[in-house]
Amino acid sequence: MTDPLNFVNAGDGARIAYRIDGEAGKPVLVLSNSIGTTLRMWDAQIEELSKHFRVLRYDLRGHGASGVPVGAYSLDRLGRDAIELLDALGIERAHFLGLSLGGFVGQWLGVHAPERIDRLILSNTSPYLGPGKQWDERIAAVLQAPDLSETAEVFLANWFPARMLAAREPVVDTFRAMLLATDQQGLAGAWAAVRDADLRRTIALIERPTLVIAGQHDTVTAASHGEQIAATVPGARLVVLPAVHLSNIEYPVEFMQAVLGFLR
Repeated sequence: MTDPLNFVNAGDGARIAYRIDGEAGKPVLVLSNSIGTTLRMWDAQIEELSKHFRVLRYDLRGHGASGVPVGAYSLDRLGRDAIELLDALGIERAHFLGLSLGGFVGQWLGVHAPERIDRLILSNTSPYLGPGKQWDERIAAVLQAPDLSETAEVFLANWFPARMLAAREPVVDTFRAMLLATDQQGLAGAWAAVRDADLRRTIALIERPTLVIAGQHDTVTAASHGEQIAATVPGARLVVLPAVHLSNIEYPVEFMQAVLGFLR
């Protein structure tokens, strides 16, 4: 069973796009995307996940079909977007899987809304990506750029191993298209949320069962960052895949084994 793209309004009026796959009555699993992508980044996982879960995907604000408010976004606002989406759909509790920026959102939810989360999976993410100055420079540059073509190539080089880029694998073009379609204000707003986020101490408060997935060759959110999360969140498990940043794309079988093994 598949629903097309639907929309709800967040508390500040921003439109949040979402879609649901899987039968009603199954446990709900929320998927949260990385910066510069859309809910389509999970396409390869949906067939398998929807056998076991009612899968709720959404576009982070500033991305995909969601609204693009001007100015800086905050992690608090991104976290409340997720909660307000659950509220609008009448979902009391759900599993949550977030990758990269989606993983920042997952950490925030684990700290601030544990009553809404069953099991938490934090993939290729970090509790802190400072200092802020580097982000200010990137934000200014992306807002002034004529388009995202240069930014997209930098992202792809950080997301995929050289062999996949050299082979011009179709999935790379899929993600390039997502990046090029991203609104520059949306990217800048999300970068501001990353710039201002520091969860290094507060994630010690997470009580939900937590799985951390890290990429051994990740240059964005280094494996050491995943290790730091797993060492700080009480009882968290850590799986390190020989991936760069998009573990679900580069190692889909191993990624799914880790996810399903943990959730089931």
